[in-house]
Amino acid sequence: MESTQLALLALLLGAVIGVAACLIVFAAIRARERAVREAEGAVPPGMTAVLDAMDDPAAVVDASGLVAAISPTAPWLGIEKDAPLEHTGLRDLVRAARSGATETANLRLVRGGMSSDSRLVSGRAIRVNERHTLLIVRDLSEQERLEQMRHDFIANTSHELKTPVGAVTLLAEAIELAADDPAQVRAFTARLSAEADRLGRLTGRIMNLSRLQAAEELTSVGDVAIDEVITSAIEAHAVQADSAGVDLARGGDRGLYVRGDTQILKEAIGNLIANAIAYSPRGSRVGVGVRAAAGAVEIAVTDQGIGIAEADQQRVFERFYRADQARSRRTGGSGLGLSIVKHAVARHGGEIKLWSQPDRGSTFTVRLPLSEAPVIDSPAKKRKKRKPETAVVGADAKEGSE
Repeated sequence: MESTQLALLALLLGAVIGVAACLIVFAAIRARERAVREAEGAVPPGMTAVLDAMDDPAAVVDASGLVAAISPTAPWLGIEKDAPLEHTGLRDLVRAARSGATETANLRLVRGGMSSDSRLVSGRAIRVNERHTLLIVRDLSEQERLEQMRHDFIANTSHELKTPVGAVTLLAEAIELAADDPAQVRAFTARLSAEADRLGRLTGRIMNLSRLQAAEELTSVGDVAIDEVITSAIEAHAVQADSAGVDLARGGDRGLYVRGDTQILKEAIGNLIANAIAYSPRGSRVGVGVRAAAGAVEIAVTDQGIGIAEADQQRVFERFYRADQARSRRTGGSGLGLSIVKHAVARHGGEIKLWSQPDRGSTFTVRLPLSEAPVIDSPAKKRKKRKPETAVVGADAKEGSE
């Protein structure tokens, strides 16, 4: 009896050992297969470091269509790790590159998430190995925007120049036909001179705006006294204010300085004052106020004019845009003044804000970074600084005479 029990126990123990051995072997086989699959699907060495250093959205896509690795900016286009590519155009580009050729295409994509912002991008897919493809996406939206701005600028400029050029041509013909009538000739000549002046102002403003848009940095930078800028701008438009019956007033802080180009700032503030005068009724006042606030200089130009409708306030800084077409024709406005102001202020690291209500007037506020007043040596200090030089010159002269 005992021998039978021992035999059964031995048989059971052998079965347990056999099953355990089978499980161990099976687990080893599965682990080996998993390791092989991971090795085959692993991102090539060094590719992750390359992706981390890239500014453009980029990803490594495996043969199954899943994203194996991404650059830091890839989520901006909805490209997520361990997920399939969201955009059909990008999937087609990767699929085409698996044949071994580098594929490039321009695509218009909508960014991931809830955004409806459409972006023009250039996609480039490069086969890395049998299982992986590198996808690089470069955003071309800014280039597209600049190209559209350039196209619009040329079209608008051509349109605006046609009016005064056409008027000059017609007036020249009229003068020729009225050669025997001195009074008519004088009248046409005065109008011709006015159109020539208008054409000169328009071309000058176009050149100023082009210069501000083309330059990456200011060419002449120094300490700019805001008092000088305001005084010069007011004096330059005093005749215009007198003719329009508008009073110019200045108030606020004195002795403030900014860093920048004095002439550009004079033109910018002058454009604001000229606009305020042009859109103000006779007998009203245009005020120019200055104050220091939170590390900035604020220059506010306020009028009591017709104001600007809310629908037009976002567009008044666009080139050639006029909120009041009829008044602009009467005053000879080009629609470039506020655009020049906006770019001039931006070149100085500042911003411009607008408050306006119809029939209550407008206030344009320019904010520029405040700088410390320059240190100007007194005449006594200058004489003290020159004394050592005089002594040295004298010693040299004495030594030379010896």
